[in-house]
This record gives sequence, C-alpha cells and structure tokens, in this order.
Amino acid sequence: MSAVDVVVAERGLRRRSRFGAERGAWLLFLPAMLPILAFSVWPLLQGIALGFTNATAGRDVVVEFNGVQNYVDLAGYELFWNSFGIGLIWAFSVTLIQFVASLCLALLLNANLWGQGVARTLALIPWAMPPVIIAIMWRLMLHPTYGAVNGGMGALGLPDNINWLGQASTALPAAIVVGVWAGMPQTTITLLAGLQGVNAELHEAAQIDGASTWQRFISVTLPALRPVIVAITTLDFINNFNSFALVYVLTAGAWGTMLPMLFAYNEAFRYGNFGLASAMGNVIVIVITFFLFFYLRAQAKGRES
Repeated sequence: MSAVDVVVAERGLRRRSRFGAERGAWLLFLPAMLPILAFSVWPLLQGIALGFTNATAGRDVVVEFNGVQNYVDLAGYELFWNSFGIGLIWAFSVTLIQFVASLCLALLLNANLWGQGVARTLALIPWAMPPVIIAIMWRLMLHPTYGAVNGGMGALGLPDNINWLGQASTALPAAIVVGVWAGMPQTTITLLAGLQGVNAELHEAAQIDGASTWQRFISVTLPALRPVIVAITTLDFINNFNSFALVYVLTAGAWGTMLPMLFAYNEAFRYGNFGLASAMGNVIVIVITFFLFFYLRAQAKGRES
C-alpha cells in the first residue's frame, strides 16, 4: 500500500469516526428534543397558523384562511389594546417592585445575621405554592368583610371595609402586590447567588480607600450584579406579562385587571373566536420575542466584556 493510500484510508476512518460521534450525539439529543417539539413547538406553530384563519367554535364549522383579516380587526379593537396597556402596567410594576424588594431581601439574607438559614427557607415558601393556591389565599386575606388585611387595618384605626379586589381604584394595585409576593422568591434567590459571587477583595479594597457602605454598593456590588440583574428582570418581565392563573383567580379580569392573556382566553373560550384569539396570542408572542431579543443581546455583550 502506497503512502497516498494510507492517507486516504486515515481520512476515511476519521470521517466515519466523526460521523459516528455526531450520530451518537443526535441519538442522545432526540429523547430530550421530542417532547419539546411535540408539546411546545408544534402547538406554537398551530397557534400561529390558526391566527390567519376564521376559526370559530361550533360543530361542522368550516375553517378558512382569511389572511391578515384578524390583524386588521385587532388594529381597531380598542378593548384589546386597553388590555395590552394594562398588561404593560402590570408587568412593569410587578417587575420593578419585585426587583427592588428582592434586592433588599437578598442583601439581608447575604449578611451574617442570626437565623439566616431559617430566613432563607421561609423566603422560598411562595415559590413552592402554585399560583392558584396563592391567589385563593390572598382572596381570603383581602376579603372586605373577614379578610386579615382589613382586620389588621381596623386594629390600627384605619378604614377596614375596603373591597380590595372589587373596585377599580384598588383591584390592580392589590393584584400587583400579590404578583410581587408570588414572584419574589425566584428573584431573591437569583440575586442572592449573584451577591455571593461578588469578589470580597473588591469590597475590602474599597473599604480601605474610605468608601462608605452605600458607595461600595453603588461602585462594587451593582456593577458586579449587572448581568444577573439584566437576566432576572427580563425573565421576570416576560413571566409577568404572560401571567394568567394568578389574576384570573383573583379578579377574573374585572375592575381594570384584564391582562392580554385573559382577554385572549375570553375571546377564545367564552366567545368562541379562536382565529381572533390566536391572532392576539401571536401579537403577544411578538412582544415577548422583542424583549427576549434584548435579553439575549445583553447576555452576549456581558460574555464579551
């Protein structure tokens, strides 16, 4: 066998070896990918396609392609855009308050205080509770007659007959408070993990230079937490904008709490306009994709720096 034959044979062997390794990787990858394709990607594609049809509820209904007619109808659908505005107010408010409260709690949990382990465990309790259970619990607490919130306010000499979830002036703020309480554990634990990753030597150097606690927080802690803050606030915003179960059980969308997901749900399952509801869902997906794009770009910049 000549030298050329040996080189050709070695190259063929390397190609077969690489192909075998790639095939093995795909075989390992498929079991994890199939459920995602079946239960996430395929329903998403079906929902997108349904948004371009006139699908409605009923027996023997003929579903026809109607192009962008649903989106034309949505453009003039004032109630939907009102719900969109409410959804943005809800998502921004919950995300911002949740972040500030979680950061304060994470700073406390990161300090060497007595009972730190117990406090960290208690902080995780809302995370372990399903949104429906949280909503039922808060409905009871906010009940105008026998709720714990009005009871506590009465004990302090404050008005104790407020119908928190039954009037437009208080329903959305009350729902925002519940949303903050329900989402704080995840944000707190993420920020706490980020705080524990901050280099202690940087704090020591800043302290030697005469920096106060607030100055160390501004110039050392916050810059180190920036990638974590960008990640968790973006994910929180997406999660809050997609919120459904919590607000549905609290108010069912009444009194100025009609979020976009609730509106699309009612359009589909109360009024039977599946095509229009799917178009609403597609618009929501576009908005979420927009924020997800900025999140991924910020993550990429963070890795580059």
